[in-house]
Parts: sequence; structure tokens; C-alpha cells
Amino acid sequence: MIKGSCCCGSVQFELTAEPSMMGTCHCSRCRKLGTGTFVFVRKEHLTWIKGKDQVALYQPQAPYKYGRCFCKTCGSSLGEILSEEDSFPIAANALDTDIGTRNKFHEFVAEKPSWYEICDSAKQFAGHPETG
Repeated sequence: MIKGSCCCGSVQFELTAEPSMMGTCHCSRCRKLGTGTFVFVRKEHLTWIKGKDQVALYQPQAPYKYGRCFCKTCGSSLGEILSEEDSFPIAANALDTDIGTRNKFHEFVAEKPSWYEICDSAKQFAGHPETG
């Protein structure tokens, strides 16, 4: 069982299986929302312990379409944890249990700030992995 939570503990959840993949986004939007490194989870593997009602959703304006969730109390970034999709990304920083999954890619490295240095050998993409 993989445990996850926000900083203040108002939001707590468990994953019954390891995430399928981990990636890091360097776009300005993900950096500002505190969701740079994320893991992909399956909806059926997510169990809410408490605090689902404490999760707020920020829905961006077009051209962006993916909302980002955060704890209403402490502001911890939770990725897309309220998604109704079969698989969705959640913020890796919300996981309390160590996982075997490691970073597979970096996307939007063209937007990466100069002060940040990528220090792993994961594949790098200028934009989304499917577009390069």
C-alpha cells in the first residue's frame, strides 16, 4: 500500500498499486502550480482515506484543459487527483511511501529556467513527449 497526503494531513489517500510512470514537466504553468514531478495512477488504484471534500480544483482557461487540484487548507499541490479519467497524473510530492518508479522523462525542457539543472539521465523533450 502506498500512502499519500497533503502537508497538513487534511487530505489522505492510498494507492493499491505502484504508479505506472513518473515524469517531470518544466513548463511555467506546472512550476507555478507546484506539480513539476508527477506519477500516473489508475483510478481503480486510488482509495480516499479522508479529505476528498478538502480538495479544490483550479480549472484553467483555454488553451489549457487540465485542471489542477490542491488542499484547501495548506495549498499542497495534488496534481489531477479528482480526475474521472481511467489514468491520470498526481503530484509525486504528495506520496508519503517510497515507490520503485523513477523519472522516465522531462517535458517542456525548452521552458526550463536557467537556474534549474536536470540531474538524471531520463529522456528529454522540448515539448510534450509525443510532439518532441
